[in-house]
Amino acid sequence: MRGLYIPSNNVIFLFQILPVAHTKIHPDQKLGESVQQLLLTKIAVYLMTFLIVTVAWAAHVRLFQVIELIDDVLALLNLACMMLITFLPYTFSLMASFPGVPFGIFLFSTCAVVIGLIQAVIVVYGFYHPYLLNHQIQVSENRAFYKHHILQIILRGPVLCFLAAIVSFFFIPMSYVLLGLVIFLPHITRLIIWCKNKTVGPKEDEESHRLEAFTFYLNEPLSKERVEAFSDGVFAIVATLLILDICEDNVPDSKEVKDKFHDRLIEALSEYGPNFLAYFASFVTTGLLWFVHHSLFLYITKATRFMGLLNTFSLAFIGGLPLAYQLTSEFAEKSHNEIEAIQVSCVITFFASIFQFAIWITALFHERETLHPLARYGGKEHAFMFAKLALYPCVSLGAFFLTCLLSKFSTAIFHIMQIVVPFAFLALRILVRISLAIMKSMLSLSRRKNVVLDEEETCLSPAETLS
Repeated sequence: MRGLYIPSNNVIFLFQILPVAHTKIHPDQKLGESVQQLLLTKIAVYLMTFLIVTVAWAAHVRLFQVIELIDDVLALLNLACMMLITFLPYTFSLMASFPGVPFGIFLFSTCAVVIGLIQAVIVVYGFYHPYLLNHQIQVSENRAFYKHHILQIILRGPVLCFLAAIVSFFFIPMSYVLLGLVIFLPHITRLIIWCKNKTVGPKEDEESHRLEAFTFYLNEPLSKERVEAFSDGVFAIVATLLILDICEDNVPDSKEVKDKFHDRLIEALSEYGPNFLAYFASFVTTGLLWFVHHSLFLYITKATRFMGLLNTFSLAFIGGLPLAYQLTSEFAEKSHNEIEAIQVSCVITFFASIFQFAIWITALFHERETLHPLARYGGKEHAFMFAKLALYPCVSLGAFFLTCLLSKFSTAIFHIMQIVVPFAFLALRILVRISLAIMKSMLSLSRRKNVVLDEEETCLSPAETLS
């Protein structure tokens, strides 16, 4: 059941980014105005709905860690849930295209409410047939407490979505605030509880319940394997969108090739050269960000809740890479939009990579629990990981500042910089190896000097030593 849900969820993200990536901007229209009128609203709505769907995915994964066996009724309920989830991209398109109309928010929120209600029915049905439940809950004496606790967590989001649906008809900005609370309320609640425990201390009657709830899967962070599988799916979808764009928009018409180019296909394809350069550069960026993500989670042994949130933010911006490709390929020629398109691409790449770097920093704060010994501070692979994760934020920031300083900076130069980055990865690895070797040799030389001095001191007589 979970195996069917994850691909469906990744397909949803594919269709969520399409309205943003396929925003049509006329060549004679300034990109700055277009960003303000079209892109900023769509990107904001995309990021929010991306995070909400990610919350729903995490809740679904945890739900089916509680219910381990599936019968026909649960299978049909789950199919109904997935049918509504696959309808969410359409509601997102309405929200992004008509941000001032409440019906899009109302439809999105209504779908989220019904999804939550179906998940609640799944929980009630599972507890009514205990043999379907996880063994830990089956043998527990506090099964009613577990049921109440699970329903409370599952229905928290739908309640906020229900309020957002009602408020949207009166004050649209407030409805967006309520939808944002769906994402951040669990983290705000945990922060308030932590502050309360530090100041007042936990109550004795609640402490045992919290201890039991903590051992329960719904309050545990998702496993590292789940986070990796979800992330790989998003990267695969982004790469698929890139190749779909180039297949759709860069195949010349047969009649045009015959009449204009006299059946010379290569000459006809040469007009699409900047688009192919943009595709290869965007694919290299997507592939290397995936490579860095894979290298990072190779050394992470456990993903905390906060690391999962940072990973979701990173994936949300990675989902914007098709938009970066569209902008830089559409404005490849010299125009007043060219620099702005490069800057938007730099911002998307910077945030996609800086959140990966933030995952690494967070893991270092809890390195004994979250990191492999080789990657801990001072470990063998620590310097390599730091160099990998710092490269893309530095490159994207550097390219952004170059657009401000150099008037002749073009999309062709930007794409060549993107394609050269893999060689920078190799050069960084060589430089790190050389630096570590030099530091190692210097340390060994200093140790040898200390050993020689100690030997000379032992050879001297007591009188010579005193003098």
